[in-house]
Amino acid sequence: MIINRRQFIFNTLITAIAGSTLIGCSQSTTGKAITAVEIDPHTTCDLDGMLLADYPGPKAQIFYQGKDTPTFFCDTVEMFHTLLSPEQVKVVSAAFVQDMGKADWDQPHGNWILAKDGYYVLGSKRHGSMGPTIASFAQEAEAQKFAGQWGGKLLRYAEIKADMVDLSGGALHDTRM
Repeated sequence: MIINRRQFIFNTLITAIAGSTLIGCSQSTTGKAITAVEIDPHTTCDLDGMLLADYPGPKAQIFYQGKDTPTFFCDTVEMFHTLLSPEQVKVVSAAFVQDMGKADWDQPHGNWILAKDGYYVLGSKRHGSMGPTIASFAQEAEAQKFAGQWGGKLLRYAEIKADMVDLSGGALHDTRM
């Protein structure tokens, strides 16, 4: 019986942590609005040091509570992997992704939206910096159009699960690193 109770407590804790880290709101606890920071030619991915501007596909950034600067990701898969990781315990103040309905896929710049408000296409033929990526959009119609052209499944933010964001393939196949 004690094993079942421990498992219940563990599952409850993981659910609480996951729920608190996936907030993606646009205001900090101080009431100050949080806005996305634009990448420049020198902006690097916090996970692997890659230059964001050198690679195609949607980028992402997370603002953690108590930090004024974001953690950058060269791919939306990296962002979701970080947010959905059981080890993730930092409180997220905001998360942003690029609207690929407006941004140039090969050289995405600007067009940041709150991640929690986005529409996502998983499993398309388009690749980002780390190989297969999750395309992000502000409008459902743009996401559907993209999926019609490139394939993939349309999802909302809360529908993306940890088993959908495996990082084991991207860097292993990147010949430009």
